[in-house]
Parts: sequence; C-alpha cells; structure tokens
Amino acid sequence: MNFDFSDEQRMLQESVQRLLGDNYNFEARQKASNSEAGFSREIWEQFSQLGLTALPFSEEDGGIGGGGEEIMIVMEALGKALSVEPYLQSVVIASSLLRHGATEAQRGPLAAAVAEGKLLIAFAHAEPTSGYHLSHVSTSAVLQGSSYSLNGSKTLVVHGGAAEKLIVSARLSGGIHDDGGIGLFLVDADAKGLSIRSYTTQDGMRAAEIELRDLSVPCDALLGNNSDGFAVIQRVTDKAIAALCAEAVGAMDAAVSSTVDYLKTRKQFGRAIGEFQALQHRASDMVVELEQARSMTMFATMMSRSDDAKLRSRSVSAAKIQVSRSAHFIGQACVQLHGGVGMTMEYQIGHYFKRLTMIEKAFGDTDHHRDLLSEAPSILV
Repeated sequence: MNFDFSDEQRMLQESVQRLLGDNYNFEARQKASNSEAGFSREIWEQFSQLGLTALPFSEEDGGIGGGGEEIMIVMEALGKALSVEPYLQSVVIASSLLRHGATEAQRGPLAAAVAEGKLLIAFAHAEPTSGYHLSHVSTSAVLQGSSYSLNGSKTLVVHGGAAEKLIVSARLSGGIHDDGGIGLFLVDADAKGLSIRSYTTQDGMRAAEIELRDLSVPCDALLGNNSDGFAVIQRVTDKAIAALCAEAVGAMDAAVSSTVDYLKTRKQFGRAIGEFQALQHRASDMVVELEQARSMTMFATMMSRSDDAKLRSRSVSAAKIQVSRSAHFIGQACVQLHGGVGMTMEYQIGHYFKRLTMIEKAFGDTDHHRDLLSEAPSILV
C-alpha cells in the first residue's frame, strides 16, 4: 500500500504550512486566544481564501470534495502551529453532521455558508452528567404543535460562544441512555431561551456552557426529519477523533523538533546537553513514539470512512489509545528536557503539552477507549 501523498496533497500541505508559518507565530496565537472570539478572524478569512473551509464539502454543496487524508494534512499543520481556530468544530465536525444528518434542502445553504467561511457552527452534544457516553442525552425535545420545545444543558461546547448556529442533540423518545430517539436540531445562537457562557480552557481554546429553557424551534429545524441521530453522532465522533489524532501528531512533531533543537544549543558543563547519551536515548524514544502515533493516525483516517460502525469506532479507539500514549510520553519528556523554562507560560513547549493533554481527554480518554476495545479484542483481525 502506498502511503505517499499525491502532488495535490503535497501542494495542500505546503500551502497550509506556508500560511501558518508566515502569519501564525506563538505571539500571534496568544493574541488570538485572548481575543473576544477566542481565535483570529483575519486568519480565518485566510483559511477561507485558501479553500480550507470548503475542503470537506462536496462540489455540489460549494466545496472542494476533499477526503480524510486532506483533513489529516490540514489538522497536522494546525497542530504544529498550536492553532486555536475553530477548524475542527466548524468545518470538520459541521461538514460531517450536515453530510450524514441533514436533508439535501437543509444541507445546501448551510454547507455553502460554512464552505465560504461566513458561518460558524458548533456541535452541542456533551452534557454535565454524560461523561464519554454518546447515547447519554437528557436534553428533551417535545413536539408542541408546529414546533419543538427544547430543555436541557450542554457542556464543553468548543467555540460555542463564537458560533452563529448550534447543532444540538435532544431526546425525542426513549430513556436517557437509549441509542434510539435522539434528534439533532439546528438552533440560532441568539434564539430566545438559549443562554451561553463562554470561557477559556486550560490549553487556550474557548468553550461554552449552554442552557436551553423552553427554547422553541420549528419542525424543520430537526436535521434529517428523524430520530436516528445516534448513528450520525457515532460517525461524526469517529471522524473528529481521527482529525484530533492528526492534530496531536502535528503538535508532537513540533514539540520533538523544538526539544531536539534545544538539546543542541543548551550548554551545561561546557558542552551541549544533547551530547549526553542519556538525553540522546530520550530523544530517540520520542521519535519512535511519534512515528507510532503517525502510523495509527493514518490507520484511523482510513477507517473513519468505513460504513461498518463497530469496526470503524473500535479501530479509531485503537488509534486514540496509541496517540494518547505517545502524546503523554512526548509531552512529559519535552517539558523535562527543557528544564525550568519548560514550565513557564512564556515558553511554548508547555502549551504543546497542555494541548496534547486536552486532546487525550477529548471524545473519550485512554481508559474509556481501552474499555471499548476490551469488549471486542479481535476487531482488528
């Protein structure tokens, strides 16, 4: 099997890296993180001009028709740059939700607006008591005449404060843990009955807590006009995890490169500390962990498009476990090898470790995915 990028994919990789290299240094990242929106509107406009926001959408929806490999390339570049832009939430996740969950009439205008970079969409699914269980939805949707009334709470909605529209999961029928009876509703961010509290997370990203109280939406706000939202949520989550793995690989790559450069220049006892064999061994171990994570990310990217839900989800879980393991090892080693400067807020290596730690927790931590794999240990045979 050939894992080399095509000419078009190499051009995409070079274009994204050039854009971020010219416009997105550590100081610019900090400024964007501290802004009201939590990201740079100027950089987002450049993403749009380069076609990155249109990448995963079909040509019929005004997009470019890129696949998982192209998303992997972009996410890895964003990881290297420690980007705080809402690309995962408003492009990767939103495009998958619209593609698999919406009708053609619903999808068309929304996809076109997102592809043009004119609309930000956030997915509000996790709840304060749901943990990592995708089917745990207590937010209710009650049909009242020609509209639905939504009531409930959503937590850790990444970039929820900057989004113009939300896609909210709510229960139409069944018990709180049932797979069936879950609908996905398109909600305006300024709708009456919706309150949003935005805050900065530990890694410099922005998230929001959302309350829905007697929020009324028309019947056509139900994506797909059905209650089979759980299958869509599963597929979207698998794609999001594969994309996050790629971001983690980019962050690990940059962290390892930065640390190796530091070992070559930092001197102790009259010589560069990189000359000490013990530190060379640590650097070699980091490279091995990085390449293991990279190979599993490629595997997750390929498997995330499978129509076999069980095989897809468990394959992605296997990748998430390895990437999280590598991220933990590399993050700790990089900070340790940098010494005291690695613990300061002014130095970027600690921020890479923070982002890698948050990625490990997103969409299920290592223990959660190990539990999923333990239920079917022969899935990769």
